[in-house]
Amino acid sequence: MIFIYNCYGGTHSSSLAAAVHLKKLPLDRIPTKEEILNVDQFNKLTYRDMGRIIYRGTDEEGNKVFSVGRGTSKVLIPCLENLVKILHDECGLNDKIIFSNMSPTVPPTMTMGGFFSRGLKIDFIGVPLLVVGAEHAYKKVIEIVERTKESAKTLKEPVLVLMNDI
Repeated sequence: MIFIYNCYGGTHSSSLAAAVHLKKLPLDRIPTKEEILNVDQFNKLTYRDMGRIIYRGTDEEGNKVFSVGRGTSKVLIPCLENLVKILHDECGLNDKIIFSNMSPTVPPTMTMGGFFSRGLKIDFIGVPLLVVGAEHAYKKVIEIVERTKESAKTLKEPVLVLMNDI
């Protein structure tokens, strides 16, 4: 099984989701500012990284976990879904893939923090907003990651796209 968490930039909510999935962040409490800022790729990706599928690790069951920033594209995930189906049907790909949208977890503070930090390079404003946003979103991130992992247990098709509308 392959899990691919996606959001606008791939650097905030998707990074948190991958870290939760891989048990690099606690499930029983909100992580500290230091824990949030030490998440792999958290607030480190740039506009040039959008569309790049980034390996985040392998979970306890041997599943690979990735993330991708899709920007404003409405076609990236459907295109990848179609590609996976083709690879299954025509090329013998056996791994099932779940795309899980983390955008519904993003509060306005995280959006503004990302804009200031990644967009305008004003970290002294953006980073504190990102931390507050991450703390605010954290329980929803855990909920979606758990739902995503649960969906994998019954997946029959080669690919599943979870929009995760909350």
